[in-house]
Amino acid sequence: MRKLELHWQILIAIIAAGIIGGIVFEYRASTGLDPTLFSISYISIFEYVGTLFLNGLRMIIVPLIMSSIIVGVAGIGSSGNLGALGGKTLLFYATSTLAAILVGLVIINAVGPGYVDGEPAKELLALEASTADLEASVAGKGVGDVAEVFLRMVPPNIVAAAVEGQMLGIIFFSILFGYFMTQIGKEYADPLFKFWDGLFHVMMRMTEWIMKFAPIGVFGLVAAVIANAGYKATGPLAVFALSVLAALSIHAFVTLPILLRVVGRVRPYKTMRGVAKAMLTAFSTASSSATLPVTIKSVEENVGVSNKVSSFVLPLGATVNMDGTALYECAAAMFIAQAYGLELTFGVQFSIVAIALMTSIGVAGVPSASLVAIAIILTAIGLPIEALGVLMVFDRILDMARTSVNIWGDATCATIIARLQGEETNVAIDSAN
Repeated sequence: MRKLELHWQILIAIIAAGIIGGIVFEYRASTGLDPTLFSISYISIFEYVGTLFLNGLRMIIVPLIMSSIIVGVAGIGSSGNLGALGGKTLLFYATSTLAAILVGLVIINAVGPGYVDGEPAKELLALEASTADLEASVAGKGVGDVAEVFLRMVPPNIVAAAVEGQMLGIIFFSILFGYFMTQIGKEYADPLFKFWDGLFHVMMRMTEWIMKFAPIGVFGLVAAVIANAGYKATGPLAVFALSVLAALSIHAFVTLPILLRVVGRVRPYKTMRGVAKAMLTAFSTASSSATLPVTIKSVEENVGVSNKVSSFVLPLGATVNMDGTALYECAAAMFIAQAYGLELTFGVQFSIVAIALMTSIGVAGVPSASLVAIAIILTAIGLPIEALGVLMVFDRILDMARTSVNIWGDATCATIIARLQGEETNVAIDSAN
């Protein structure tokens, strides 16, 4: 019998959690009592299961981020592809990802899904942490001053930074370490690369193992939210989901087509038609890596990009270019901060943008990567990771949508780089086709 795919398991878990959590909420509302199982309240059980899953994610964050970034940077540098092709590719990926994050930032600021009738949605979403305590925690991290953000990128003690969850410092150290591995002799660099590559593969296996429990963890997280707040919690979450979908649409249908038209001198929507199959595959699987063979075939056969460009740009993009994921990470952190009623100063928002940009590179190849990445951002800006639970209600459809945008971003980059390299392609404005 064929095993049910993980994303369907998670979807079923969300539906079951909504039903059971709703029953528990109605029982509490009508009787004033908490239903129990062996004298343990159902809500406590839900919260315990959800916390156990979140702790598993917390456990892998530091070694996963360090090994992923070090191997990625060292691998790119040692392959000899950091010349003209590599430089253009990395510059485009950084630019498009930053553009996606800024689109998400603007939309969430404009819509304010974390507020209901001008008030933070904290009570509706059953978020328990004290706003005053969180404000003190955020202030303690110095995010009110942009200069402090850069100062924290260079920690005096990398071990202490890892213990304290200072992810900016860990990411910056990992980038430097990976780069300077390419600047030493092979006799020293090779053992280091094998160590970090081995660690990365171990962490990927651990992540895959932890994600097998995602349906159970997601059930606990969603059920706890619904049991505490009832179905009224879905109101601000629906507004948030629609805001994210709007931001993803703007990036996909406005930002990237402008780049294709202006920089690549190609027909944007003809290009999109050429990679439509890859985008639909990404939407159904919610996996950039699984879609890679379809993306390469579509870009080469339908768009006319050479194998020389596609074989480098697209696999690299499946690892480091996550426009949709980065946009969602930023939007989710902003939404949670709004829901807690935190004042989102320029420094806080700059921190969110910077960390979203870097974590979209660090954890891009991980299934349900946004869970790990958002946990990193929340920790970095002083928000409780438990708030992740409220995002699970609509996460499945958003995951499918942002993966499609990831693939469209990769195809856009491959097309533009091919044009900058002097290739004609089938979608060029001056093409006869």
